[in-house]
Amino acid sequence: MRPPLSVIKTFLTAAAGLLLASAASAQTAAVPVRIGVIPVIGAAPIFVANGEGWLKEAGLAPTFTTFESGPNMIQALASGTIDIYVAGIAPLAVARTKNIDVRVVAATAIEEMVFVAGPKLAPYFKDGADKAEAFRAFHAKEGRAARLATQPPGSVPNTTLQHWLWQVVKTGKADADIVAMGIDATQQALLAGAVDGASIREPALTIVRSRNPAMKLVATGGEMFPDQPGTVVGVFGAFADKNPAAVEGLVKALVKATDLLRSDPARAAVPVEQALGKGITDVATIQKALSSPAARFTVDPRGIIEATKKLQAYQVSIGTLEKDIPVDGLFVPSFYEKATAR
Repeated sequence: MRPPLSVIKTFLTAAAGLLLASAASAQTAAVPVRIGVIPVIGAAPIFVANGEGWLKEAGLAPTFTTFESGPNMIQALASGTIDIYVAGIAPLAVARTKNIDVRVVAATAIEEMVFVAGPKLAPYFKDGADKAEAFRAFHAKEGRAARLATQPPGSVPNTTLQHWLWQVVKTGKADADIVAMGIDATQQALLAGAVDGASIREPALTIVRSRNPAMKLVATGGEMFPDQPGTVVGVFGAFADKNPAAVEGLVKALVKATDLLRSDPARAAVPVEQALGKGITDVATIQKALSSPAARFTVDPRGIIEATKKLQAYQVSIGTLEKDIPVDGLFVPSFYEKATAR
Protein backbone atom coordinates (compact mmCIF):
# COMPACT_ATOMS: atom_id res chain seq x y z
CA MET A 1 0.00 0.00 0.00
CA ARG A 2 1.41 3.31 -1.03
CA PRO A 3 1.77 6.06 1.59
CA PRO A 4 -0.47 9.10 1.06
CA LEU A 5 0.89 11.83 -1.21
CA SER A 6 0.92 14.27 1.71
CA VAL A 7 3.27 11.98 3.64
CA ILE A 8 5.63 11.71 0.67
CA LYS A 9 5.66 15.52 0.32
CA THR A 10 6.38 15.94 4.03
CA PHE A 11 9.26 13.45 3.82
CA LEU A 12 10.78 15.11 0.76
CA THR A 13 10.50 18.56 2.36
CA ALA A 14 12.21 17.33 5.53
CA ALA A 15 14.96 15.61 3.55
CA ALA A 16 15.57 18.73 1.51
CA GLY A 17 15.74 20.76 4.70
CA LEU A 18 18.33 18.40 6.16
CA LEU A 19 20.45 18.61 3.01
CA LEU A 20 20.33 22.41 3.03
CA ALA A 21 21.18 22.54 6.71
CA SER A 22 24.07 20.14 6.16
CA ALA A 23 25.38 22.26 3.28
CA ALA A 24 25.10 25.45 5.34
CA SER A 25 26.88 23.78 8.23
CA ALA A 26 29.68 22.68 5.93
CA GLN A 27 30.04 26.21 4.61
CA THR A 28 30.24 27.70 8.10
CA ALA A 29 32.38 24.98 9.71
CA ALA A 30 35.51 26.40 11.32
CA VAL A 31 38.74 25.74 9.44
CA PRO A 32 41.27 23.92 11.63
CA VAL A 33 44.60 25.73 11.52
CA ARG A 34 47.86 24.70 13.20
CA ILE A 35 49.89 27.76 14.18
CA GLY A 36 53.57 27.67 15.11
CA VAL A 37 54.81 30.59 17.21
CA ILE A 38 57.92 31.76 19.03
CA PRO A 39 57.47 33.12 22.59
CA VAL A 40 58.14 36.81 21.96
CA ILE A 41 56.21 40.08 22.10
CA GLY A 42 56.57 40.38 18.33
CA ALA A 43 54.01 37.55 18.07
CA ALA A 44 51.54 39.48 20.26
CA PRO A 45 49.06 40.24 17.46
CA ILE A 46 48.27 36.54 16.93
CA PHE A 47 47.80 36.03 20.68
CA VAL A 48 45.50 39.05 20.93
CA ALA A 49 43.51 37.99 17.86
CA ASN A 50 42.98 34.59 19.43
CA GLY A 51 42.24 35.86 22.94
CA GLU A 52 39.69 38.39 21.70
CA GLY A 53 37.90 35.69 19.70
CA TRP A 54 38.68 37.31 16.35
CA LEU A 55 40.25 34.17 14.88
CA LYS A 56 37.08 32.26 15.72
CA GLU A 57 35.00 35.05 14.16
CA ALA A 58 37.14 34.68 11.03
CA GLY A 59 36.08 31.03 10.81
CA LEU A 60 39.32 29.57 12.18
CA ALA A 61 39.79 26.87 14.82
CA PRO A 62 43.42 27.41 15.89
CA THR A 63 45.81 25.22 17.83
CA PHE A 64 49.21 26.59 18.87
CA THR A 65 52.67 25.03 19.13
CA THR A 66 55.59 26.99 20.58
CA PHE A 67 59.08 26.74 19.09
CA GLU A 68 62.39 28.05 20.42
CA SER A 69 63.44 29.68 17.15
CA GLY A 70 62.35 30.27 13.58
CA PRO A 71 64.85 27.79 12.06
CA ASN A 72 63.44 25.04 14.31
CA MET A 73 59.94 25.86 13.08
CA ILE A 74 60.94 25.50 9.42
CA GLN A 75 61.30 21.74 9.95
CA ALA A 76 57.69 21.58 11.13
CA LEU A 77 56.58 23.64 8.14
CA ALA A 78 58.45 21.34 5.76
CA SER A 79 56.94 18.21 7.30
CA GLY A 80 53.41 19.65 7.09
CA THR A 81 52.79 19.67 10.84
CA ILE A 82 51.97 23.39 10.96
CA ASP A 83 49.99 25.58 8.57
CA ILE A 84 51.02 29.03 9.79
CA TYR A 85 54.45 30.28 10.86
CA VAL A 86 54.71 33.24 13.26
CA ALA A 87 58.41 34.04 13.74
CA GLY A 88 61.29 35.92 12.14
CA ILE A 89 61.45 36.60 8.41
CA ALA A 90 65.02 35.39 7.86
CA PRO A 91 64.45 31.60 8.05
CA LEU A 92 61.69 31.82 5.43
CA ALA A 93 64.20 32.83 2.77
CA VAL A 94 66.18 29.70 3.60
CA ALA A 95 62.96 27.66 3.47
CA ARG A 96 62.18 28.84 -0.05
CA THR A 97 65.64 27.74 -1.25
CA LYS A 98 64.57 24.24 -0.14
CA ASN A 99 61.37 24.48 -2.20
CA ILE A 100 59.13 24.97 0.83
CA ASP A 101 56.17 27.01 -0.38
CA VAL A 102 55.56 29.55 2.36
CA ARG A 103 54.10 33.02 1.79
CA VAL A 104 54.35 36.07 4.04
CA VAL A 105 50.87 37.55 4.30
CA ALA A 106 51.47 39.96 7.19
CA ALA A 107 54.16 41.53 9.33
CA THR A 108 53.68 41.83 13.08
CA ALA A 109 56.64 43.85 14.37
CA ILE A 110 59.89 45.54 13.33
CA GLU A 111 63.19 46.44 15.05
CA GLU A 112 62.55 43.90 17.82
CA MET A 113 66.11 42.76 18.45
CA VAL A 114 68.25 44.68 20.93
CA PHE A 115 71.63 44.01 22.51
CA VAL A 116 71.93 43.78 26.28
CA ALA A 117 75.19 43.53 28.22
CA GLY A 118 75.27 41.51 31.41
CA PRO A 119 76.68 42.83 34.73
CA LYS A 120 80.30 41.92 33.94
CA LEU A 121 80.30 43.40 30.42
CA ALA A 122 78.02 46.40 31.04
CA PRO A 123 80.58 48.65 32.81
CA TYR A 124 82.70 48.73 29.66
CA PHE A 125 79.85 50.40 27.77
CA LYS A 126 79.85 53.76 29.49
CA ASP A 127 77.81 56.46 27.82
CA GLY A 128 79.62 57.61 24.70
CA ALA A 129 82.20 54.81 24.86
CA ASP A 130 83.44 53.31 21.61
CA LYS A 131 81.73 49.91 21.48
CA ALA A 132 84.50 48.07 19.65
CA GLU A 133 86.92 49.41 22.25
CA ALA A 134 84.57 48.19 25.00
CA PHE A 135 84.79 44.63 23.67
CA ARG A 136 88.58 44.95 23.33
CA ALA A 137 88.91 46.22 26.88
CA PHE A 138 86.77 43.38 28.23
CA HIS A 139 88.94 40.86 26.38
CA ALA A 140 92.13 42.41 27.75
CA LYS A 141 90.85 42.46 31.34
CA GLU A 142 89.12 39.06 31.41
CA GLY A 143 91.59 37.22 29.18
CA ARG A 144 88.82 35.92 26.91
CA ALA A 145 86.31 37.08 24.34
CA ALA A 146 82.86 38.15 25.46
CA ARG A 147 80.35 35.29 25.16
CA LEU A 148 77.21 36.55 23.41
CA ALA A 149 74.03 34.49 23.20
CA THR A 150 71.59 34.53 20.31
CA GLN A 151 69.45 32.14 18.27
CA PRO A 152 70.79 29.72 15.60
CA PRO A 153 72.47 30.84 12.35
CA GLY A 154 69.93 31.91 9.75
CA SER A 155 67.62 33.49 12.33
CA VAL A 156 66.87 37.22 12.59
CA PRO A 157 68.52 37.49 16.06
CA ASN A 158 71.72 35.86 14.84
CA THR A 159 71.83 37.87 11.62
CA THR A 160 71.21 41.22 13.30
CA LEU A 161 73.75 40.50 16.05
CA GLN A 162 76.43 39.68 13.48
CA HIS A 163 75.53 42.77 11.45
CA TRP A 164 75.83 44.98 14.52
CA LEU A 165 79.10 43.44 15.72
CA TRP A 166 80.98 43.25 12.44
CA GLN A 167 79.43 46.01 10.29
CA VAL A 168 78.19 48.68 12.68
CA VAL A 169 80.51 48.45 15.68
CA LYS A 170 83.45 46.90 13.80
CA THR A 171 84.21 44.59 16.70
CA GLY A 172 87.37 42.51 16.38
CA LYS A 173 86.50 38.88 15.60
CA ALA A 174 88.74 37.78 18.48
CA ASP A 175 86.79 39.92 20.97
CA ALA A 176 83.34 38.33 20.68
CA ASP A 177 82.15 34.72 20.60
CA ILE A 178 78.59 34.07 19.42
CA VAL A 179 76.82 31.21 21.20
CA ALA A 180 73.65 29.87 19.58
CA MET A 181 70.78 28.70 21.79
CA GLY A 182 66.99 28.90 22.08
CA ILE A 183 64.98 31.93 23.15
CA ASP A 184 64.27 30.82 26.72
CA ALA A 185 67.81 29.48 27.14
CA THR A 186 69.22 32.85 26.08
CA GLN A 187 67.25 34.65 28.78
CA GLN A 188 68.24 32.10 31.42
CA ALA A 189 71.92 32.18 30.43
CA LEU A 190 71.99 35.97 30.61
CA LEU A 191 70.37 36.02 34.06
CA ALA A 192 72.65 33.25 35.33
CA GLY A 193 75.80 34.99 34.08
CA ALA A 194 76.63 32.08 31.78
CA VAL A 195 77.01 34.57 28.92
CA ASP A 196 78.19 38.18 28.96
CA GLY A 197 75.59 39.65 26.65
CA ALA A 198 72.80 38.70 24.28
CA SER A 199 70.57 39.82 21.46
CA ILE A 200 67.07 39.53 22.86
CA ARG A 201 63.50 40.67 22.26
CA GLU A 202 60.63 41.59 24.48
CA PRO A 203 59.46 40.37 26.95
CA ALA A 204 62.98 39.12 27.76
CA LEU A 205 64.33 42.69 27.76
CA THR A 206 61.84 43.86 30.39
CA ILE A 207 62.22 40.66 32.44
CA VAL A 208 66.03 40.63 32.65
CA ARG A 209 66.28 44.34 33.43
CA SER A 210 63.66 44.10 36.17
CA ARG A 211 65.40 41.12 37.76
CA ASN A 212 68.87 42.59 37.51
CA PRO A 213 69.17 46.39 37.06
CA ALA A 214 72.86 45.90 36.25
CA MET A 215 71.82 44.67 32.81
CA LYS A 216 72.48 47.43 30.28
CA LEU A 217 70.65 48.11 27.02
CA VAL A 218 73.56 48.82 24.67
CA ALA A 219 71.91 48.92 21.24
CA THR A 220 68.34 49.26 20.01
CA GLY A 221 66.89 47.43 17.01
CA GLY A 222 67.36 50.44 14.74
CA GLU A 223 71.02 50.67 15.70
CA MET A 224 71.64 46.97 15.09
CA PHE A 225 69.95 46.86 11.69
CA PRO A 226 67.97 49.91 10.50
CA ASP A 227 64.30 49.10 9.78
CA GLN A 228 65.10 45.57 10.94
CA PRO A 229 62.35 43.24 9.70
CA GLY A 230 61.15 41.06 12.53
CA THR A 231 58.30 38.68 13.21
CA VAL A 232 55.99 37.86 10.32
CA VAL A 233 53.04 35.62 9.56
CA GLY A 234 53.85 33.05 6.89
CA VAL A 235 51.22 30.68 5.48
CA PHE A 236 51.97 27.29 3.96
CA GLY A 237 51.13 27.50 0.27
CA ALA A 238 48.76 24.52 0.18
CA PHE A 239 46.76 25.94 3.10
CA ALA A 240 46.51 29.37 1.47
CA ASP A 241 45.36 27.90 -1.84
CA LYS A 242 42.70 25.77 -0.15
CA ASN A 243 41.48 28.41 2.32
CA PRO A 244 41.89 31.92 0.83
CA ALA A 245 38.90 33.33 2.75
CA ALA A 246 40.31 31.97 6.01
CA VAL A 247 43.69 33.61 5.33
CA GLU A 248 41.99 36.93 4.58
CA GLY A 249 40.04 36.57 7.83
CA LEU A 250 43.29 35.85 9.66
CA VAL A 251 44.87 39.04 8.34
CA LYS A 252 41.77 41.08 9.22
CA ALA A 253 42.00 39.72 12.77
CA LEU A 254 45.69 40.73 12.93
CA VAL A 255 44.80 44.26 11.82
CA LYS A 256 42.24 44.54 14.65
CA ALA A 257 44.72 43.08 17.13
CA THR A 258 47.44 45.55 16.13
CA ASP A 259 45.01 48.44 16.55
CA LEU A 260 44.20 47.20 20.06
CA LEU A 261 47.89 46.80 20.96
CA ARG A 262 48.41 50.44 20.05
CA SER A 263 45.24 51.88 21.60
CA ASP A 264 44.76 49.76 24.72
CA PRO A 265 47.91 47.86 25.74
CA ALA A 266 46.40 47.11 29.17
CA ARG A 267 43.59 45.10 27.60
CA ALA A 268 45.89 43.53 25.01
CA ALA A 269 48.34 42.44 27.71
CA VAL A 270 45.90 39.88 29.15
CA PRO A 271 45.85 37.38 26.25
CA VAL A 272 49.55 38.00 25.60
CA GLU A 273 50.40 37.13 29.21
CA GLN A 274 48.25 34.01 28.97
CA ALA A 275 50.32 32.91 25.98
CA LEU A 276 53.77 33.97 27.19
CA GLY A 277 53.59 34.14 30.98
CA LYS A 278 54.19 30.46 31.82
CA GLY A 279 53.97 31.45 35.47
CA ILE A 280 57.26 33.35 35.31
CA THR A 281 55.89 36.81 34.64
CA ASP A 282 52.68 38.78 35.07
CA VAL A 283 50.31 41.06 33.18
CA ALA A 284 52.04 44.23 34.45
CA THR A 285 55.39 43.05 33.05
CA ILE A 286 53.81 42.17 29.71
CA GLN A 287 52.06 45.55 29.55
CA LYS A 288 55.39 47.27 30.15
CA ALA A 289 56.99 45.14 27.43
CA LEU A 290 54.22 46.08 25.00
CA SER A 291 55.12 49.76 25.48
CA SER A 292 58.86 49.18 25.04
CA PRO A 293 60.96 50.77 22.27
CA ALA A 294 61.57 47.16 21.18
CA ALA A 295 57.85 46.64 20.50
CA ARG A 296 56.94 48.35 17.23
CA PHE A 297 53.84 46.68 15.81
CA THR A 298 52.87 46.74 12.16
CA VAL A 299 50.81 44.56 9.81
CA ASP A 300 51.49 45.72 6.25
CA PRO A 301 53.99 43.24 4.75
CA ARG A 302 54.91 45.74 2.02
CA GLY A 303 56.64 47.89 4.64
CA ILE A 304 59.39 45.34 5.29
CA ILE A 305 60.19 44.22 1.74
CA GLU A 306 63.18 46.54 1.18
CA ALA A 307 64.64 45.81 4.61
CA THR A 308 64.21 42.08 3.97
CA LYS A 309 66.22 42.40 0.75
CA LYS A 310 69.03 44.04 2.73
CA LEU A 311 68.82 41.36 5.43
CA GLN A 312 69.04 38.65 2.77
CA ALA A 313 72.04 40.30 1.14
CA TYR A 314 73.82 40.29 4.49
CA GLN A 315 72.87 36.65 5.08
CA VAL A 316 74.47 35.77 1.75
CA SER A 317 77.63 37.65 2.74
CA ILE A 318 78.01 35.65 5.98
CA GLY A 319 77.11 32.33 4.40
CA THR A 320 73.77 31.58 6.08
CA LEU A 321 71.89 31.95 2.78
CA GLU A 322 73.17 30.58 -0.53
CA LYS A 323 71.75 33.36 -2.69
CA ASP A 324 69.25 36.21 -2.68
CA ILE A 325 65.68 34.97 -2.97
CA PRO A 326 63.22 36.99 -5.08
CA VAL A 327 60.76 38.56 -2.66
CA ASP A 328 57.97 38.54 -5.24
CA GLY A 329 57.20 34.94 -4.36
CA LEU A 330 57.92 35.31 -0.66
CA PHE A 331 55.60 38.26 0.00
CA VAL A 332 51.91 38.09 -0.91
CA PRO A 333 50.41 41.44 0.18
CA SER A 334 47.06 40.84 -1.56
CA PHE A 335 45.48 39.41 1.62
CA TYR A 336 46.44 42.54 3.56
CA GLU A 337 45.16 44.78 0.77
CA LYS A 338 41.80 42.98 0.74
CA ALA A 339 41.61 42.97 4.53
CA THR A 340 42.13 46.73 4.74
CA ALA A 341 40.12 47.75 1.68
CA ARG A 342 37.53 50.37 2.57
